[in-house]
Amino acid sequence: MNSPANGLMNRRQYAAAMGDVKSHPADRAGRSYHSPVRQEGAARTRHQILVAAHELFLERGFARCSVSDIASAAGVARPTVLTVFGSKAALLRAVVDMAMAGDDEPVPVAERPWFRPVFAATTQAACLDAYAYACTRIGRQSAEVIELVRRAADESPENAVIWAELQDNRRHGARTIAARVRELGPFRSGVTHRRATDLLWLLNDSGHYRTLVTECGWSERLFRTWLSDRMRYALVGPDAG
Repeated sequence: MNSPANGLMNRRQYAAAMGDVKSHPADRAGRSYHSPVRQEGAARTRHQILVAAHELFLERGFARCSVSDIASAAGVARPTVLTVFGSKAALLRAVVDMAMAGDDEPVPVAERPWFRPVFAATTQAACLDAYAYACTRIGRQSAEVIELVRRAADESPENAVIWAELQDNRRHGARTIAARVRELGPFRSGVTHRRATDLLWLLNDSGHYRTLVTECGWSERLFRTWLSDRMRYALVGPDAG
């Protein structure tokens, strides 16, 4: 799922690049001061670039969208985009992080208020219901961007790495949720932790949201119910409680 380390690293790189911490002119001994105004300006610029990139990537595709196009749409110079993010591929990664989390704050998905019920649940059914809700929300926010990455993975090695990271992160999330479900009770007969991970990894793919909600016109409520039912049946059985 979300990659908080990447988001945090991007923010630190951005702060350094934009000069948030500068030497105080009255103190040549190495002391520094922190400028909230400069930090806010840097964060605002970063957000503008991310929003512009998100819109243009989806509108034109990764290959047909240049750094200059993104800079123009964001109202900044081309070098600013590269200073903040380093490369177009790194900018794509940041766009994915923002889409999955819902904003560009460096807060992991697992620590978001809408994800916390997954771990706060006291029954297997409640845990999987909450996870289905979280997967539905992530699908709404990021399904189109993730599909963009899937297509862009064939266009460059850097994008292929991003795609592979997304799959690894999804599997790690599935493994974590499977472990939590097992803490709350037994799996159904024949289901091991490895099998439960495989099944949740299959079901937490945002491509299901894209297919059933975006393309087939399902309501989010119907999709969430379907997803929760599939997760419960796969791991616990029809009598999950």
